[in-house]
Amino acid sequence: MLLRHLAMAKRHVTLGENHLARQEALLAELDRDGHDTTDTLAIQETMRHTQTLQMQDRDRLLAQLAL
Repeated sequence: MLLRHLAMAKRHVTLGENHLARQEALLAELDRDGHDTTDTLAIQETMRHTQTLQMQDRDRLLAQLAL
């Protein structure tokens, strides 16, 4: 069960990294084109926080397996 949760956590971290990279590229494009990115930046900050939580979950599971 723990290994299954770890696999899911690793998948979430990977998906989150990919999603953040795409969003950063889109944000740069919006900024380059002169669009207001205030709301987009706030959403991206929430996404980064979520990514941090996912990474912490993965690390917690890895630590449990190391015991």
